[in-house]
Amino acid sequence: MWTEMIAFLKSFFLYPGLKLEWMLIGIAVAVVFGALWLLAHWPPLFKKPWLWAVAVVSAFLTLLAVTFIQIPLQYWVGLALTNFWDQATIIEWLLLAGAPSVMISGLVQEGSKMVPMVVWWWRSGRNISPMMGLAIGAIAGAAFGILEAVWTNNSMFMAGWTLEALQTHGFVGIAGFWERFFVIGLHTSVSALAGYGLAKGKGWQFYLIAAGLHTLLNYGVVVRQYIYYMHGFDALVHVEVWVAVVSVLVSVWALLLRWGRTEEAEMEQVAETAAGEPPQSEPPQAEPRD
Repeated sequence: MWTEMIAFLKSFFLYPGLKLEWMLIGIAVAVVFGALWLLAHWPPLFKKPWLWAVAVVSAFLTLLAVTFIQIPLQYWVGLALTNFWDQATIIEWLLLAGAPSVMISGLVQEGSKMVPMVVWWWRSGRNISPMMGLAIGAIAGAAFGILEAVWTNNSMFMAGWTLEALQTHGFVGIAGFWERFFVIGLHTSVSALAGYGLAKGKGWQFYLIAAGLHTLLNYGVVVRQYIYYMHGFDALVHVEVWVAVVSVLVSVWALLLRWGRTEEAEMEQVAETAAGEPPQSEPPQAEPRD
């Protein structure tokens, strides 16, 4: 298993045979996708440069967690299933048998993305504003989403994807890019929710919510496999629609919290000004110390 894990880790950085221009296109597409989702959150990346460090640490820490925690756990779960059930029974009960694997994915990835948030929470004396929690979470999630999208895009190019795939297969030809766009949105929004929950003193509750929503999105893969094995029908398009719907709904929730907090802060400023008090966007103790 160790060899497979190391090979998986290397695959994020090595693309043998892939031309440089295609590699750069894969990177550019992933960055643009991530930037679009982050623009909706408008985090203070340039006012607080340390947030760039959050992005880098979160992306690579999550990748390491996937490699050395998620993959072994999923392997052992699969091994346990094959020891108790034969292949035919596993397929028949796939909707149940596949659930632990996708749950592991959600728990591991959302937990590792929260590490930079938790570190800053402790450094700030366990006192960060909900706005900052949302910002840190959104950046942490988007960073890993971009890294994962670079890997997926370049893997598709290595497999021989060209513009002709779009002309020949229509939507199916760009399904990989469609999925990556919305998955980055999911990564961004669920991590933003986790950061918000941490700032509100409900860290573990929102961590489980984030992991559950991540699991909900990934469960579409299990459903697709079940339909294919049982009915011989590839539900790729249906699953991609599912990915988009879940990602958009979760993103709407996170963005409502993000911009709702902004409006609330502005109303507080107006009330304080009317009362003759100096306006402030947030309580002094809520601002994280650099």
